[in-house]
Amino acid sequence: MIELEADDALASAAAIAAADARVEKVCIWTPDKDLAQCVRGDRVVQVDRKSKAIRDADAVHKKFGVIPELIPDYLALVGDSADGYPGIDGIGAKGAAGLLSRYGPIESFPEHILGERLELALLFKKLATLKADAPLFADVEELKWLGPTERFSSLTAQLGERLIARAHKAESRAGS
Repeated sequence: MIELEADDALASAAAIAAADARVEKVCIWTPDKDLAQCVRGDRVVQVDRKSKAIRDADAVHKKFGVIPELIPDYLALVGDSADGYPGIDGIGAKGAAGLLSRYGPIESFPEHILGERLELALLFKKLATLKADAPLFADVEELKWLGPTERFSSLTAQLGERLIARAHKAESRAGS
């Protein structure tokens, strides 16, 4: 996939799956802060294996001080070293959460809050906003795993036999 970054693909897949009534819950397995913007109530959650946390909308708010929809604004203000933008000088996590709780999205800030830094903050927000509308698949059934393909066996010979054994074990569990 060359048109999308991995985070945009995850955001788009989560949005498509969440829109399908047959899907009980969407779990996005990543500790990446920017994917917290995809969380919706307790239907779309973020699972952080490192911290052993499952974050619904309330947990995102508790962790960052803002609702999931304002995560791009939050990251624009505080920065995200993983994605390569520094944020706005002099605004830390608490300050960003306070401003966003008071005024809403960056576009709603009174002019004096960011002054000449507004354009930079909006650029960072654009960088932090994930694309969630890529047409990755039409039906969630397309994602159902049906076990390893024939090609998978030859590939695992290069990677090790344990991998094929794990895949077959997972296949038998998926069928039951």
